Amino acid sequence: MHPIYAMWSHPRSMSTAIERIMRERGDLNCAHEPFMYDYYVNRSNAMPHFDVDPDHPQTYADIRDMLIERAQTGPVFFKDMSYYVVPHILEDELFRPHLKNVFLVRRPKAAIVSYHKLDPKVSSDEIGIAAQWRHLQGLMEQGETPLVIRSEDVRENPRGVMTALWTAVGLSPADHAFDWAGSDVPQDWQQVSGWHGQVTSSTGIAPPDPAAEEKEDRKFEAACAAAPHLQDYLAAHLPAYEQLSGLALKSD
Repeated sequence: MHPIYAMWSHPRSMSTAIERIMRERGDLNCAHEPFMYDYYVNRSNAMPHFDVDPDHPQTYADIRDMLIERAQTGPVFFKDMSYYVVPHILEDELFRPHLKNVFLVRRPKAAIVSYHKLDPKVSSDEIGIAAQWRHLQGLMEQGETPLVIRSEDVRENPRGVMTALWTAVGLSPADHAFDWAGSDVPQDWQQVSGWHGQVTSSTGIAPPDPAAEEKEDRKFEAACAAAPHLQDYLAAHLPAYEQLSGLALKSD
């Protein structure tokens, strides 16, 4: 069985752009948030901008088995959200031992505002960062040492951070993966196209805005003026972000 590379993110964390890099490598069988189906079809309210593909596996066990089957013929990569699968994935001895786990985080003010703009009914659970920390803690208690990367670091130095990540998980460098010009948008993004407009039209990772954090603060304050409960969301997820961020992989 070939490796299964799992990137556990939270919504609006730049995870789809990083998935795009992984797809452009050309040597991985990639899946886009496959466990979304179990969570939103079976266990939660419907998510906006999600058109369910009736041919996609829709239970945790069937999705897991699909990924394992794909790994019989080659290495697999998927990105997903920890809140879709915690805690039951930590008890899944059929699946968990085959995963090479990476966690991706973004500054929570930016992620919260971005999600709330797309879905004003977003719940605290769907912010997703606290579940990532529970997930990572559970893996560490079982003797694993998952990797963590920050979206801000990837934006600052895409090749450096991603090459360091690939080296850490045993993948070869792939300089061609950072230029998406002329590449087709992945077919399995169509079910959630409303969430990924910017990355589908871009040709690579955009450079950072030097004033990004200051702008994020202003946007968060403005959003909280209309939706004060977002302050509670920040309080619930900021400690987890700080823990995860403190473990972030360093690049040269």
